[in-house]
Amino acid sequence: MGIIKARHMSYDYVQYDESENAVKSRAVDGIDLDIEAGSFIAVLGHNGSGKSTLAKHINALLLPTEGTIWIDGKDTSAETELWKIRKKAGMVFQNPDNQIIGTVVEEDVGFGPENMGVSTENIWRRVRESLKKTGMTAFRHHSPNRLSGGQKQRVAIAGVLAMHPKCIVLDEPTAMLDPVGRREVLDAVTELNQKEKITVILITHYMEEVIRADHVYVMDGGHLVMQGTPREIFSQVEALKKYRLDVPQVTLLAYELKKAGLAIPDGILTAEELAGVLCPSN
Repeated sequence: MGIIKARHMSYDYVQYDESENAVKSRAVDGIDLDIEAGSFIAVLGHNGSGKSTLAKHINALLLPTEGTIWIDGKDTSAETELWKIRKKAGMVFQNPDNQIIGTVVEEDVGFGPENMGVSTENIWRRVRESLKKTGMTAFRHHSPNRLSGGQKQRVAIAGVLAMHPKCIVLDEPTAMLDPVGRREVLDAVTELNQKEKITVILITHYMEEVIRADHVYVMDGGHLVMQGTPREIFSQVEALKKYRLDVPQVTLLAYELKKAGLAIPDGILTAEELAGVLCPSN
């Protein structure tokens, strides 16, 4: 069993009308997953596709209406396992201001392990390690309010890292950032995955971020409708358009050039790759 495994998992949001009658809306429907430890997974989908609802199940913020999801072998619906699950799977949300509570960076990063009952000596060791891994050591004595959006998001990631999770779920962590901030956050996340072997689940709508992933899931209407490597997914431009998704600009350019008659393979992912096809070295 992988670190994250789901079988026939569904979730219904329940609202009540003016007559107090329950109205159910199915946000996730019949999801099957098996994610290996240490992998980098991207989840794509337009607004309302169910990807954020799926993310909240990995940290047991939501529990399935039907079916089961296991995190590192533990059933999220078992209340006795909830604390262990949340130690193994950390969440980073879209807006870091909703996650940062300390008035000093190092205090905020140490908040999680302090609540876990970690000794003071080990808390500060974890703070130092986490800030170093996210490139924020130089800002440890700063107020988070004086940081850029990308820096705040890296502090939020450091706070999760300090709890020593096996998996980090990032729910559109770069949606509110400028291109520089997005690159900072993605570089930090990629390094954690590659060097620390932390499993990364990235929920995003930025196609260029998906290129870094080992495997991609595409959601629509609460269903998993496509999955594969980034190259396999982005080779299917028309299918992605059907699900109201774009592809990286260089992939779209390569696709249009191929339609115009040039001999270009499907699934071009980078400008360097396209340049190599158009101008092969002798």
